[in-house]
Amino acid sequence: MRSEAQRWLLNLLSAIGPLIALGVVILIFGVADHYQENGGNFLTVSNFQSVSRNTATVAVAALGMTFIIISGGIDLSAGTGMALCATVLAFALKADYSAAVSIGLCLLTGCLCGLINGLLISFLRMIPFIVTLGTMSIYLGIAKLIAKETTVRPNRLEQVPEWLRQFTSTRNDALLFGLPVGVWVAVGLAILVAGVLRYTVFSRHVFALGSNESTARLCGVHIARTKILVYVIGGLFVGIAGLFLFSRLTVGNPTSGTGMELQIIAAVVIGGGSLNGGSGTVLGTLAGAGIMAVIQSGCTQLSVSNPMQEMILGAIIITAVFIDQIRHRRTE
Repeated sequence: MRSEAQRWLLNLLSAIGPLIALGVVILIFGVADHYQENGGNFLTVSNFQSVSRNTATVAVAALGMTFIIISGGIDLSAGTGMALCATVLAFALKADYSAAVSIGLCLLTGCLCGLINGLLISFLRMIPFIVTLGTMSIYLGIAKLIAKETTVRPNRLEQVPEWLRQFTSTRNDALLFGLPVGVWVAVGLAILVAGVLRYTVFSRHVFALGSNESTARLCGVHIARTKILVYVIGGLFVGIAGLFLFSRLTVGNPTSGTGMELQIIAAVVIGGGSLNGGSGTVLGTLAGAGIMAVIQSGCTQLSVSNPMQEMILGAIIITAVFIDQIRHRRTE
């Protein structure tokens, strides 16, 4: 039998484990970069700003994915949905809609993507993996139709507001307290999500749904409504991430989100979220997104090829899922 102190220590290590892993990854790449020829660029302020910007886009979408994974679901359409939202935003700006209307359409598109996923999963009682695998391709096709199989390019100076161009910029005149404005927005959203997960009845329903759907139903949780709401929230964050993506590119590229769903899901899983449902934290998700951004930046600094980076990411995902499976077996 474990003592109260031992359980408290294990819970603490579980909570801060992803942060410790992030620190270790930063240290490893920092040392490796320091000792290579023409190195010393990894542990710099400018590189930290660049890493934080890259982290923010994935982290925002991963905040919504945290709800989905806690509920026992998954969303493989997040990457193409994000690109669809960015394409809608670019198309609206190019059509001379106001920034407010264009951004509203971007967020609405994300919510509609989530709503479609939620409805298909809930009322057709289909497996989330299969549904979102299908909608992943559908959203990519819709984005290509809107863009007419090309890239939507609004006039950067006349049709894209200056604040949107600078939203994720690392230029000195665009920084707020040393970081891009978009990074602070991502931090604010993380705090909001953490509060929802910690203090609301809805979050208790989400955790109950992911832990045991049958038990949750017996306890009075409205399963279909909760699932739909979870996916709509996930879609909303995909729409916000689409705004981040457009700010970085200032164009609408229908294929720009291809493959990003793996990074988004990996951020949650690496951060301690369980693919079996019932567990996940905002702090872990942010740390997971940070780990991937640091690895990508570190590999670039060390001149590691893109294929090797993809192999490293795949190995990390497999390791994280394996650890989760071991942890899940121990609690059974």
